[in-house]
Amino acid sequence: MSEKISYFMKKYQDRIESLLLDVFPKELSCDPTVKASMYSLLAGGKRIRPVLMYMVAEMLGIELSCVDDFAVAMEMIHTYSLIHDDLPCMDDDCLRRGKPTCHIAHGEAFALLGGDALLNRAFERVLLSVSKNPNTIKAACCFAENTGILGMIGGQSIDLASEGKKIETGRLCELHEKKTGALINASCLVPYYIYAAEKGEDKSLYDLIRRFSSGTGLGFQIKDDLLDVQADQQVLGKSTGKDQRDNKSTFVTVFGESTAQKMLDDTYGDVYDALDELSSRGFDVTVLRQFSDVLQNRVQ
Repeated sequence: MSEKISYFMKKYQDRIESLLLDVFPKELSCDPTVKASMYSLLAGGKRIRPVLMYMVAEMLGIELSCVDDFAVAMEMIHTYSLIHDDLPCMDDDCLRRGKPTCHIAHGEAFALLGGDALLNRAFERVLLSVSKNPNTIKAACCFAENTGILGMIGGQSIDLASEGKKIETGRLCELHEKKTGALINASCLVPYYIYAAEKGEDKSLYDLIRRFSSGTGLGFQIKDDLLDVQADQQVLGKSTGKDQRDNKSTFVTVFGESTAQKMLDDTYGDVYDALDELSSRGFDVTVLRQFSDVLQNRVQ
């Protein structure tokens, strides 16, 4: 990893970590639901989605403070989805980010409530952003669409309904475009909508950012599927081999490991092509390019 990308990742990670400390009122710090929420929210992780949001914002020349509320809300949504995903009624997992999952540490009932609290509090932050700056309304709509039944939740629904079944390639891609890709898509498009509110709509710019975000989301999921069979569990920080265990349709179980690897390489080829076109339009994509290298070659 180059010094430049390490510097920027730490800069954005430090920013989001400091903001996450105060997402609930201090007087509620002893509440068992808040404790469960914060246990998972502060359990570590690479903070990829808010980091990506900050990177796209800076590429577009947007002040980071303009996306802070959205970045915080995005990490809260992601964390709540992990809490619920690990529950016995879903994936029934016991390890997340190298620690016992929320329901193991705090009990199933408070894990469920903890996820709910993060979800609701996230939308309070989004509405706060809109109240401070009405120009963020389209960004808020994009955020909501990608986190709900048309996005992440819709993907999870397809995933659960597909367990134990072989699904078609198109359905598999739809599953992951929603379940994993939707939050990454929103992380890239929220800054675009804030930019467009000030500078005016730019369809070609939107299309390039959408192409980059779609490829990044798809590539992230293919890599996750590969890591499930390739990674060391201690390094990965969560259970491995669970896709095969749960008889899930993934890019590896459907296409095989070598084909999935080629799909990953082809997907990132398109990501880099989109970045090249953004560069030709005068945007500095150096950090996004190096970040894409990090995502493509990650080991956890």
